[in-house]
Amino acid sequence: MNPARPKAVNSAQGTFMSNIAGKAYAMNVITPSSPRITWTNRLLFMAARGLPRNLLGLLGLSIIHFARWVIIRPKDWPDLGQGKQNLKNDYVLFCSNFNGTWDQYIDAFSDGIPKGLNLFWYSATKYPQSIPITDFKRYITYNQINTDFYYNATPGSAQRDVKAGLRVYDAVLELAEAHKTQTPEEFAKTYRTAMFKIQHSLGEPGLGPVASLDTERADINRGAYRSDDSYGA
Repeated sequence: MNPARPKAVNSAQGTFMSNIAGKAYAMNVITPSSPRITWTNRLLFMAARGLPRNLLGLLGLSIIHFARWVIIRPKDWPDLGQGKQNLKNDYVLFCSNFNGTWDQYIDAFSDGIPKGLNLFWYSATKYPQSIPITDFKRYITYNQINTDFYYNATPGSAQRDVKAGLRVYDAVLELAEAHKTQTPEEFAKTYRTAMFKIQHSLGEPGLGPVASLDTERADINRGAYRSDDSYGA
């Protein structure tokens, strides 16, 4: 059984928590990296920021809300009362939020930017390369840390739903400005043009079909903390 993907135990309540909130999944992966070669990853991250064109494969994955790689040195770990940590390695922290299932995300990542992934985890200990996919998935699973808490402000909306909402918002603002100066006949024409332009953005967001038992369990757990079943409020 995969220990990282299905669920994590909430020690405070003794119940199972999920990495899923609505349509989104939260992923945290921490991989050790030898301090002798971590500097190469720092250079690679700098190059990626300076030449974002190299990330088009990643930016083109519309299922991704957010993705970031961070290098944490031993001295950077916070002391929350446990005392100073005696660590030999640097660590690469990867955080991401995305739509869809864990398998869909890893498959899209591996297919979309296989060489980019290999560079981002270049210094990671025992990194198996992004292809073949089976070894890559096994590596991510082994190093993934489940969430103890995951808040999603728009659980019923995927990335495309949010972008569609922004397009409708901009169109309404333009209509409001046009309404101030145009005659009824002119505004009727402007309104029809705007509706034709944004008709594909007028779909109603909401929770998708249950993709897994994780999703179903997350909905049940979240139900205790909301007053109604509305996700759009």
